[in-house]
Amino acid sequence: MKLGIVGSNFISDRLIEAAHGVPEVEISAVYSRKQETGEAFAGKHGIPNVYTDYAEFLESEIDAVYIATPTYAHCGQSLEALKHKKHVLCEKIMAVNEREAAAMFDCAEENGVVLLEAMRPDFDPAFDLIKEQLPKIGKLRRVTVEYCQYSSRYDKFRQGEVLNAFNPDLSNAAIMDIGVYCIHTLVRMLGMPQEIKAFSTKLENSFEGSGIVLMQYDDMMAEAVYSKITDSVNPGIFQGEEGSLLIYGISMPQSMEIVYRDGRREPIPYTPVSNNMVFEVREFVRLAGEKCSQHSYQKYSMDTLRVVDEARRQNGIVFQADSVL
Repeated sequence: MKLGIVGSNFISDRLIEAAHGVPEVEISAVYSRKQETGEAFAGKHGIPNVYTDYAEFLESEIDAVYIATPTYAHCGQSLEALKHKKHVLCEKIMAVNEREAAAMFDCAEENGVVLLEAMRPDFDPAFDLIKEQLPKIGKLRRVTVEYCQYSSRYDKFRQGEVLNAFNPDLSNAAIMDIGVYCIHTLVRMLGMPQEIKAFSTKLENSFEGSGIVLMQYDDMMAEAVYSKITDSVNPGIFQGEEGSLLIYGISMPQSMEIVYRDGRREPIPYTPVSNNMVFEVREFVRLAGEKCSQHSYQKYSMDTLRVVDEARRQNGIVFQADSVL
């Protein structure tokens, strides 16, 4: 697979690092709006081709693209790539809203190519282990998935400089950047909730800095806790009637253990990798090879956006793309 990169930021660096661990992938091109930016990125990674024209980039010999631009650009760039019969690995959150994501998946199916959201928990084997171990803690009653990470750009914001990471005009918010990991994990593990209650903390430019989404199920409750303006030391916790399963690290799990009601602690054997994006790249290659335009990950992405859309509605987080018919 000849893969082209769209977006020359740190997450693209990580994706390329992960791709080096997948022999079937060759990074063959990068698209950037500025020639100098593209050349600097290509030089760092040994990428042979640089494009500043997106159409020329898509008409080149690449088989697939990885899109890591700001969220507002995901839909348009993905649709163009899909129409050019290119497989697309789109960085989370894959679209501004459910409507955009539906159009993207429809386009992928119409053109017989794969669209996959680069949602790391979907592919990390840690979550398969969690499913295997859950029966040990008895009937599940409460799940808390927490991801609070003080953004490296927040210091600049506090000094009066608003970078992209805190610019709501780019369809950005804490729920889109950080909270999506928590919500996606919950809907994948538990399904769609019956009721949603959402709360947000807004910064002075109306950017959502942190939030909580409560999700009610038949006989249990779940909560997604997220922030870009504080750090958290809490693990994710699956609480059952016989004990709790703790997972340390949601986007990139590091360790897991079970704590029973009698105080016994049982570590769950798991060896993390240094860059778990390798798992999403492997699955992307497999799906593309099988031309599997319809896959189970599509439902997880769509369900996640349904929850995110409702949480944003309740908290008055509106983006320009929401008004497009």
